Amino acid sequence: MAFYNLSKQERATLVEQIKDDINNDLLNSETKKITRYFSDEDTYIRKAAYLSIWRIYFENKELQLKIIACLESLLHNHNFKIRQTVINSAGEIGKIQFEEVQHFFDEGLFDLHHSPRNAVIGSIKKMGEVNPEPVLKWARKYLHHKDKEIRREICHGIELRGRKYPKDILPLLEELQHDKTSRVRNTLVHVIGQIAYKKGCIQIVVAHLKRWKNKELVAAALEEIIDVHYRYRNFAAMSQNEAKKYIEDNY
Repeated sequence: MAFYNLSKQERATLVEQIKDDINNDLLNSETKKITRYFSDEDTYIRKAAYLSIWRIYFENKELQLKIIACLESLLHNHNFKIRQTVINSAGEIGKIQFEEVQHFFDEGLFDLHHSPRNAVIGSIKKMGEVNPEPVLKWARKYLHHKDKEIRREICHGIELRGRKYPKDILPLLEELQHDKTSRVRNTLVHVIGQIAYKKGCIQIVVAHLKRWKNKELVAAALEEIIDVHYRYRNFAAMSQNEAKKYIEDNY
């Protein structure tokens, strides 16, 4: 039965059962049940599994090395769902201890299947939001990678931190302003729009863009900022007209 077809109490019971099963596997140096949950067809079962890994990791310090070893052993599993769930598990741990799980993202970025790669992007977002210093330092080394998709994914991954703290990611985005690949440039313009609509953010973004050298890209980014203020008009700090006037007056 699918996770959300269960009652609230049944879901809570199942989550605890998943945690207990994973904990027992770890204590016995086994992966049978971990593998079963990590490969489940139901996204929410897999989520319960990687959140259980996170809870056990920080509740039982004596199991931390075992957990890392277990995740490493599953990182090259033939099943992409297992690899995806490994990355998501590492992403939860990395919100507090990034250095211990950094190598999972170094490998996951180059997975042949899109699901683990997408899990890397999602993990960068959630880790970067709460543990930005090591995550952004790690992300920076991939900004000029020869693979355009790596550059694009890193650009996308740091977006969430920038929504609240645009000044933290603008120097990284600036490094991409001369990228010759349209997919990377389009993602860059998109991200700039996404980090400029909350209170106090457009001022920081516009001031930073004034020093960029690629004026054609900046023009596209400013248009995107104005457009985002319309698309997100129910959430944006300014109306579209206010955003447009601010840009006209300050750029």
